Amino acid sequence: MIKENQKRLNNLAVLLDAAVIVASYLAAYILVFEFQILTPFAGEGELGGYSFRQYMSALFFLVPAILCVYWILHLYAPKRVTQSMKEVSSIIQGNIIVLLIFSLILFLGKEALQDFSRPMLALFFVMNTFGDMIFRYSVRRVLRLFRRKGYNQKHVILVGCSRAAFSYIDRVMENPIWGYKIRGILDDNTDWGYEYRGVHVIGSTAELEDILAVNRLDEIVITLGLGEYNKLERIVAVCEKSGVHTKFVPDYNNIIPTRPYTEDLMGLPVIHIRHVPLTDSFNATLKRGMDIVGAALCLVIFSPVMLITALAVKLSSPGPIIFRQERVGLHNRAFSMYKFRSMCVQTPAEEKEEWTTAGDCRVTRVGRFIRKTSIDELPQLFNVLKGDMSLVGPRPERPFFVEKFREEIPRYMIKHQVRPGMTGWAQVNGYRGDTSIRKRIEFDLYYIENWTVGFDFKILLLTVIHGFINKNAY
Repeated sequence: MIKENQKRLNNLAVLLDAAVIVASYLAAYILVFEFQILTPFAGEGELGGYSFRQYMSALFFLVPAILCVYWILHLYAPKRVTQSMKEVSSIIQGNIIVLLIFSLILFLGKEALQDFSRPMLALFFVMNTFGDMIFRYSVRRVLRLFRRKGYNQKHVILVGCSRAAFSYIDRVMENPIWGYKIRGILDDNTDWGYEYRGVHVIGSTAELEDILAVNRLDEIVITLGLGEYNKLERIVAVCEKSGVHTKFVPDYNNIIPTRPYTEDLMGLPVIHIRHVPLTDSFNATLKRGMDIVGAALCLVIFSPVMLITALAVKLSSPGPIIFRQERVGLHNRAFSMYKFRSMCVQTPAEEKEEWTTAGDCRVTRVGRFIRKTSIDELPQLFNVLKGDMSLVGPRPERPFFVEKFREEIPRYMIKHQVRPGMTGWAQVNGYRGDTSIRKRIEFDLYYIENWTVGFDFKILLLTVIHGFINKNAY
């Protein structure tokens, strides 16, 4: 039943997307040609000389093109666990792709095509992007309302009572809007009736075939413990024989990444323990280019602030303006990180092994302000230009603490597979200064494994929105 509903929802989504495209196009045409709202911004000949019918003929390209790009970007995938921000990003990306393709066609086309109204085209894509976001947000709200009331539920049975099963149940319970109804667990090593968060063990794995025969289930989720993987082949065979959609949640998710990278070795699937998108040459070059351009622009924008800060540091206490401290960066290599000096001058031995704490007497009056506002970090823009750091990435640490944490915190050293950053995913989520190192590493690893250009822009935007004030900086 769920499969049939999903097909109907997908077909309806395609039709409604097409309706949004046509409505946005008509609205853009009316606003530009009837109300002439963009006339003051259009150059001579920009509004073109086409008839209404000729303009409408462009829809024969635009509608299928946008729908095809949406499909390629997985915008018609089930929305139960799809993140809304990812969907918004795909809508923007899809509209930009089609806009570029259509603009290229106009540019390379005959002279008549080049009279097509650019203002109308731009307005259409803006309206279509926002219109589709509103439509999809509305669909999500309606589906969530139905699922809260018990409709459109996906009935599931878990096979295996393990850490993987408990993790799966935890997430389903914390997200009732997904609409999953866990009917029970089958396990060979746990007594019948055992309960975890209201989900009971209802039998053994040997009963799976009989249960599938008499129950209408939408999914089987295999959550066997590590010691039971010898049963996996038999259980998968039973599930596939029944035709019920089957998922596998590994009991070693603390080892492999959330998005495992696999390669096909002549028919043999190979899972990489750690997938780091920035090890790809293209991605690394793209990010480095963004860093150089971004750091250069920031130096121009913040140069007055940096000049005033330099004078304040110099006049407030004796010592150098710039403080250099050894940090560990890409591939565990040490580098000198620059900051505006915010403390009294100390010997390397004095500052080597101490955190800065609240009310620390070593911090100067000017230093307290620039640390709180993150102004002391601005000289790191030169580190970015040099290639020691990136605008976005895990924050670098001193060698002493790296040696300490590598023994205490699992996977700590993975953060050194990418360039350290001036700001990062952990920092915009509140893990700055004197906060949990373990939680910080969790966020750093998520960033490393899920890096995209859009993710970097999101972090930079959140850094600006949340402000540069750091309540944990002393």
